[in-house]
Amino acid sequence: MMEAPFELLLKLPHIRVIRVEQTNADAYIITVESTLQHTTCHTCKRRIATFYRLDDGIMLQHLPMCGSKVFIRLQPKRFRCPFCSGSPTTTQELPWYRPRSQFTKAYEDYLLMQCINSTVKDVSIKESVGYDAIEGIIEQYVQTKIDWSAHKTLDILGIDEIALRKGHRSYIVIITARMRDGTIRLLAVLPDRTKATVVTFFQSIPYRLRRTVTDICSDMYEAYLTAIEEIFGADISVIDRFHVAQHYYDAADSLRKAEMVRLKRVRKKREYDLLKGVMWYFRRRPTDITPEEQEILECLFSAAPSLRQAYAFRESLTTIFETPYTKTEAIAHFQQWITTVEESGLTCFDGFLQLMRQHMNGIANYFRDRLTSGFVEGFNNRIKVLKRRCYGIFNLKHIFQRITLDLGGYAAFGRHPATTK
Repeated sequence: MMEAPFELLLKLPHIRVIRVEQTNADAYIITVESTLQHTTCHTCKRRIATFYRLDDGIMLQHLPMCGSKVFIRLQPKRFRCPFCSGSPTTTQELPWYRPRSQFTKAYEDYLLMQCINSTVKDVSIKESVGYDAIEGIIEQYVQTKIDWSAHKTLDILGIDEIALRKGHRSYIVIITARMRDGTIRLLAVLPDRTKATVVTFFQSIPYRLRRTVTDICSDMYEAYLTAIEEIFGADISVIDRFHVAQHYYDAADSLRKAEMVRLKRVRKKREYDLLKGVMWYFRRRPTDITPEEQEILECLFSAAPSLRQAYAFRESLTTIFETPYTKTEAIAHFQQWITTVEESGLTCFDGFLQLMRQHMNGIANYFRDRLTSGFVEGFNNRIKVLKRRCYGIFNLKHIFQRITLDLGGYAAFGRHPATTK
């Protein structure tokens, strides 16, 4: 008999294979019956075992076998309740499928696994399953917001924005948590980056979890910093050192651009052409420049001495960040650096100096544990890949679901059979 091997291959509990048919479309239709002789009354919730009749047949798609589709045909049993008034009947439900679903749970898990790092449309085409059916499975199994009960601590939070539509300044805010074991958890996808929206989310975090937050990494966007300070206090904010570096690198580069315009005006073309490509050398660290490139850079510094000064100030500030100072020591060095820059007469850093004074505490908090927003930036890159893969995705709930699926889908749905749900 060929039925017995199929019972082993299906790996579905409480069934007996009655018949196996192979269709012209190279698919298997496997007729099964339940081996359970009881169910739970839908009214009184008691166990009942008085058989009434077989219900209408259902057909469920299961995991493929050897490249062939597999469908399971079942007539669920109905049982009559002797305890309830009117003796109502209840249809038996087996643990390997959901009522009113067209798939077994194992195949639903399989489809969810196929959606990881892919698109619903691609999976629909590859598996010959309706687009809406796959979206329905995602809606059933993947949450659209954070389940706070699943978290004991939050530890380190990260906050940053990404553009939904390039060039439209349409931003969403991604808030993540880096746990003690290094794993990243998505906490929220917020519709905008206003202070009110961020504060509302922070207030929605249960107090028991808010108390476990040790640091929040962000850039210098004012709405984020004021929201963090209002809910958690100023000392918990850690301004990412690389966002800070971007500001003072841009300040030095603005002087380079102005000086290059001046040199082009006052120098002969032959002399100016010798400085072409110097932008890349100016932007690099001294340790990354070859001797030949250093010679060209020295030509620039000879022609524009203020650039030598700006370059030196830029590098000295980077050195402060790379030195293992305490927070107190770092603040003292920052203040000394600010004073030196001001006394030099250079004005290219004026805007940055104002930012640095305004956010000194958050910048110096980096020196407590040397935390950065690197985990946030890496996470956001994955979201950007998701956007490109889906040719744009604008529904915030769908974004949350797809990120959750990409992040934890293998752990959540990489099991077989799906009878553990």
